[in-house]
Amino acid sequence: MKTKKLFTAACVLTMLLASVTSVAEDHVLAATKEQPQPAAPAQLTLTLTEAQDYAVKQNRTLRNASLAVQEAYAQRWQTIAAMLPSVDGSLTKNVMYDEDFKEKMILFPGTTQPMSMSPWVYGVTAAVGLNGQGIVGTLLNNIAIDMKKISLEQSESNIRASITTSYVSVLIMQDIEHLLDSSLVNIQALADMTQKTVDAGAAEQTTADQILVRVNTLKNNINSTKRNTELAKNSLRVLLAVPAETELILTQTVDELLSHEAILALLGEEFNLNNNLNYQLLQKSTDLARTNVHMAAWAYGPTISLAYQYNKRDYGKDAGFEMMNSPHTLAFSVKMPLWSSGKRAAGVIEKKIAYEEAKNTLAETTDNLGIQYQQLRFNLQNAFETYMNEKENIAVTERVFTSTTNKYQWGAASNLELTNASNDLISAQSTYVQAVLTLVNAQVELDKFLNNH
Repeated sequence: MKTKKLFTAACVLTMLLASVTSVAEDHVLAATKEQPQPAAPAQLTLTLTEAQDYAVKQNRTLRNASLAVQEAYAQRWQTIAAMLPSVDGSLTKNVMYDEDFKEKMILFPGTTQPMSMSPWVYGVTAAVGLNGQGIVGTLLNNIAIDMKKISLEQSESNIRASITTSYVSVLIMQDIEHLLDSSLVNIQALADMTQKTVDAGAAEQTTADQILVRVNTLKNNINSTKRNTELAKNSLRVLLAVPAETELILTQTVDELLSHEAILALLGEEFNLNNNLNYQLLQKSTDLARTNVHMAAWAYGPTISLAYQYNKRDYGKDAGFEMMNSPHTLAFSVKMPLWSSGKRAAGVIEKKIAYEEAKNTLAETTDNLGIQYQQLRFNLQNAFETYMNEKENIAVTERVFTSTTNKYQWGAASNLELTNASNDLISAQSTYVQAVLTLVNAQVELDKFLNNH
C-alpha cells in the first residue's frame, strides 16, 4: 500500500511539472504564433501619426525585433527550468525467446524454482540540481530581456523617424510639382501669345523660340519632379510594407508638420540622460558585464544535487516469490571544485577587465551625449533659420516671376529678364527642398535623441 501511494505521488508530481512546463511554453510562444495577414489595401489615407502607427504594426524589421524579445524570454525559461526538478518515467520489458535463458533460484536447500529473466521494470526518476551559476544565469537572462526591449524601442523609433522623412519628402515633391504646373501654365500662355505675335509679323521667331525653350525646361523639371515624387512614395510604401499598387493619400501639409511652435518647443526641451536609448543600452551592457563577473566567481561554488528513483521489478504471478529489496532510492550529493590550474581565476580576471572596459565606455558616452545634445540643438536651430529664409525666398522669387511674366506680356520686360526670373524660381525651389529636408532630419534626430517617440 505504501509503495502504491509513493508511486501515485510520483505520477501526480510528473503531471504537475508537465502542466507547469506546458503553461510556460504557451506563454513564451504565444507571441510567435503566426497570425493571418490582412490583404494589402488598394488605398491608404494617412496623417503622419497614422502612417507611423501603421508602419509599426506592419514593418517586418520591427517584427523581428519583437520576436527577439520573445526569444530572450524563451532563453530565460530554459535557464530557470534547468534548476527545477526533472522527472522521467520508464517501462522496460526484455523479451526472451529461449527457455534455456531461464535460470533457477534456490529457495531452500535441495529445492529450486524457475525464474524468468524478463521482468517488467517500472521506473520513475526525479532529480534537481542547483548551483550559483544557474541563479546568476537567470539574472543575465533578465538583463538580456531588458536589452532586447530597448533595441525594440530603438527600432520603433527609427521606423517612425524614417516615416517622417519619407512622408515630408512626398509632400515637398507634390508642392513643387503644383508650383511648377502653375508656372508652366503662365509660360505656355506667353509662348502661345508670342508665337501669334511672330505670325502677325510684330516679333522675331527668335523671341518665340527662347520662350519655347523655357516651356520645355519647365516640362522637363515637372517630369523629373513627378519621378522624384513617385520615388519618395515608393520609399514610403516600403516602410509601410504595402505593394507598389497601393495608392497613398497624405492628408497633412508641410507647414502643419514644420510648425514654429513645435520646433521652438523641441529646442526648449531639457535633456534627460536616462531617457536616451543609447545610454540605457550601455547601462544594461555595463550591468551585464558586472553580472558576468559574479557568474565567473560562482565557478568556485558547489553544485547541490538531489535525486529520487523508484524502480520496481515485476517477475509475474508465476515467479512464486517477491523481491525483498526496496524499490526506493534517495540520493544527495554536493560537488565542490578543488583545482583547475588557474583556469577559474583567469576567467574571473577576464570578466573583471571586461567590466572595467564597460564602465569606461559608459563614462565616456555620458560625457559625449551632453556634447551631442548641444550639437543637435545647434543643427536644428540653424536648419530652422535656413528654412524660414528659403521659404521667404521662394515666395519672393515666385512673385518676381509672376510680375515679370505680366510685364513681358505688356512689353515692359525683356526676354532675358523673363529667362532670369524663371531660372531664379527653379533655383529657389531646389534650395527650398534641400532646406526642408535638412530641417526634417534635424528635427527627427533631436526627437530620437530625446526619445520623444
